[in-house]
Amino acid sequence: MEIEVKLRLPSAAAHQTLVSLLSPYQRVTHRQHNTFFDGAAAQLSSRRAVLRLRFYGDEDDARCVVSLKANAVISNGVSRVEEDEEELETRAGRECVADARRLGGVRSRILDRVRDEFGVSGGDGFVCLGGFRNVRGVYDWNGLVLEVDETFYDFGTCYEIECESVEPEKAKELIEGFLKENGIAYSYSEASKFAIFRAGKLPLVPANCSSTAAAEDAE
Repeated sequence: MEIEVKLRLPSAAAHQTLVSLLSPYQRVTHRQHNTFFDGAAAQLSSRRAVLRLRFYGDEDDARCVVSLKANAVISNGVSRVEEDEEELETRAGRECVADARRLGGVRSRILDRVRDEFGVSGGDGFVCLGGFRNVRGVYDWNGLVLEVDETFYDFGTCYEIECESVEPEKAKELIEGFLKENGIAYSYSEASKFAIFRAGKLPLVPANCSSTAAAEDAE
């Protein structure tokens, strides 16, 4: 079970302010490319699951990770989701993005689970749902690892803070205090990045995040 604090930032301006404040604590920046898959008969989505291939970087030898996520719940800025992941050979991953049918022939513990538990198998068993890009800054701050995301969809850009923690309420309180002290507007995330992608539209900016910058970004 992955448990994360998820706070949404209303605008590029809020994101830039936060990134500037956190710059002394930066560990690394990841450039991620995410592609999602389902069964041809919606075997995964009908059971609130999704298969994802994530590439770290644009190079031919970029790291590739395959993930199976299921039963995601977000409440009061805390996300809980069942997650299983493993490394996948990059070339095989790129071939699967180009042709989802190749997933049927990939040797992988997670893909074995998809076949056995969800009944997705064979060359025509998988369909590609598309995906999105994400730039993630990782920061070691105040005993926490903060991930600040800039997510690029075909229909717009979202900004979010994520923080995995076994004590999410304590972590959330620390992060919220930091944002308030520095005048950075935010709200609790109400949907995952994948849910936003599938909805095909950006979430509305809550009233408590309203500002000139937020209004301009929403237009």
